[in-house]
Amino acid sequence: MTRYSLLDLVPVVEGGTVSQALANAADLARHAESVGFQRYWVAEHHGMTGIASAATAVVIAHIAAATSTIRVGSGGIMLPNHAPLTIAEQFGTLDALFPGRIDLGLGRAPGSDQRVARAMRRTLETDANAFPQDVMELQSYFANDGQTGIVATPGAGADVDMWILGSSTFGAQLAAALGLPYAFASHFAPDALDAALAIYRRDFRPSARLAKPHAMAGFNVFAADTDAEAELLASSQQQSFVALRTGNPRQLPPPVAGYRESLGAQGNQILGHVLQCSAVGSPATVARGIAAFVERTGVDEVMVTSAIYDHDARKRSLSITAGVMQDMKIAA
Repeated sequence: MTRYSLLDLVPVVEGGTVSQALANAADLARHAESVGFQRYWVAEHHGMTGIASAATAVVIAHIAAATSTIRVGSGGIMLPNHAPLTIAEQFGTLDALFPGRIDLGLGRAPGSDQRVARAMRRTLETDANAFPQDVMELQSYFANDGQTGIVATPGAGADVDMWILGSSTFGAQLAAALGLPYAFASHFAPDALDAALAIYRRDFRPSARLAKPHAMAGFNVFAADTDAEAELLASSQQQSFVALRTGNPRQLPPPVAGYRESLGAQGNQILGHVLQCSAVGSPATVARGIAAFVERTGVDEVMVTSAIYDHDARKRSLSITAGVMQDMKIAA
């Protein structure tokens, strides 16, 4: 049965604060848990005024403390920004605090531009091509197999569920080679989705962690009682994408009626391409969109994501999404 999970970028809305965004994230996580979502992930982004999850491990602790059963983790930690030992200690601490509930999704993008990446790392000598070696070093710390000559404390022996994330075929190849679960960022980078999933399944090597491939894919869902209401809710994220793609990232703006019509052909082409893995509409419309996506990809898990300006409307969207998936016998 295909599971359903949630990716939250912890949006800071226009006129809002980081404190409010973090409080909303905890409330949203409790709600997601109550309606059957499998896991709740936050992502590492830096230098963006509209995203409050930069200190990702701290935010994970905040979410995990506000919930009791849902898995909580990263989608993802951008490993080139960090020494593997640091991440082993952070997530070993999280596992000690919330045993059996922590996921560690790993990506190799910077989560920022080069200027912010330099400020994060102090030097750009860190090579994203060293990502596979960094992942294996991190595995070694958790396994406490002696290969590094260092015992991560906390970290050694931690039961952290590691994932490889990707938006190209690179991550699929690595996840397959290491026998790890794989998550594809089709919610904003859909181009290589089918090729990446095919490579992952074809080349997967069973590991002590995973006997067979387990694939997840991101999917935008904006659900409301009517198609028109959902289209209005979706316009906040659409505005954010356009702002980001034009080099002007901003806080999450309020919805604008008729936003897509105001963009013209070029703007609509950008959004239509970037957000093609989406379902926007009433329960019936969302059900058709999710069913088609699952049939196309055969994923084991759908990672739902959506940025909605009004917090209550966002919770309502999650409730509708969960109900739709349960009706489709897509259960956690």
